[in-house]
Amino acid sequence: MNDLAPLAFIYDRCASRRARRELDMRLTGCHAYADRMGWVLAAGSPWRDFGVDALAPHRPALGDLVTALRAEGARRPVLCLVHDWGRLATDDTHRQRLQQRIVEAGGWTATTFGESDEHAARAIAAGRQA
Repeated sequence: MNDLAPLAFIYDRCASRRARRELDMRLTGCHAYADRMGWVLAAGSPWRDFGVDALAPHRPALGDLVTALRAEGARRPVLCLVHDWGRLATDDTHRQRLQQRIVEAGGWTATTFGESDEHAARAIAAGRQA
C-alpha cells in the first residue's frame, strides 16, 4: 500500500427503500473510480445515511465520516468520494456547507465524474498554515 495515495471515504445517501438498487450501483461506481485514481479506500467505507437522515441537514453517517477523515488527515491526503454532487445535497447551499465541513476536517470532495473541490480545499488549508 502506498502511504502517499489519498485515502477515499465513500459517502452516499438513500431516502427511499426502492432506491437501494441505484445506491448499490453508485457505490460500485465509486469503488471503480477510486481504483482507477489509485486511491485507497478507507476502512468503514461506505458511509451511508438512510431515510429521514438522508434528507436532514444533520447527517449522522456523514458526521462519522468527517470524524474519521479528520483523524486520518494528519497522516495522508484524504477525500470524500461521492457519485455526484447530488449525493451530498440537491440544494447548492446545503451541499456547499457539507463540503465546507469536509474541508475544515482537512479533506476535499470529489465525484466519479471528475469534479472536485481539491484546489479550493488546498488553498484554504495553505491559508490556515500560513
